Amino acid sequence: MRRSDCGIAGQKRVLVVDDDPAMREMLVSYLAEQGIRASAVASRHELTRRIAAEETDLVILDLSLGPDDGLHVLHELREWSEVPVIIATGARPDEADRVIGLELGADDYVIKPFALRELLARIGVVLRRQAAARTSAQSQTERGGWRFGGWQLQRRNRRLTGPHGGPVALTRSEYALLAAFLNAPQQALSREHLLNATRAREDIFDRSIDVQVLRLRRKLEIDASSPRVIRTLRGVGYVFALPVEAI
Repeated sequence: MRRSDCGIAGQKRVLVVDDDPAMREMLVSYLAEQGIRASAVASRHELTRRIAAEETDLVILDLSLGPDDGLHVLHELREWSEVPVIIATGARPDEADRVIGLELGADDYVIKPFALRELLARIGVVLRRQAAARTSAQSQTERGGWRFGGWQLQRRNRRLTGPHGGPVALTRSEYALLAAFLNAPQQALSREHLLNATRAREDIFDRSIDVQVLRLRRKLEIDASSPRVIRTLRGVGYVFALPVEAI
């Protein structure tokens, strides 16, 4: 597959995180053939050091990292970085790990053994989605935002402030999802509408929007198990139940 086939424009930096030397060598070599600047590390410590030291456009993270648990590594990474992550699972290919990985902020996943062409296609989709999100954010009005139920969300810096004045961190997908709700408060929104609004791939995982809503509920709701802000409409989708004021 040529670069033009997968839609990766320009030379991107991809970091492979895998404790298998043969896998690291194979992926770095293949991605380099596709015009991608790929490098590899074998552990959580090396991942942290590499991302802190140089710009990285995407991480391919194996969930089985010897003494390091890949899901724990992803959780730590999401506390300080929004670099796109594709998780690779093989040792534990059950649905729960994939759900948890997406809930922790992974952008996609592949199951070992995977075809290299499939991985390249998924890298292209994630990078295009990231570029589109940046373009959309830049095109939005730098000023303004929304108020709802004591909360305030600013567009310019994507800053969410709670009822007591404290900031609440949002990932890119959480911000996009919340903005979609705030643009259409007290209206029934289908999962398809929300998928398009957050630029999530419907074929990544058929409950990806449900996972994103759960993550957002945990930040907005007093009791996420009994939501009063984002309510589920069975067979339809979701509705943002609070009145919203534009600022």
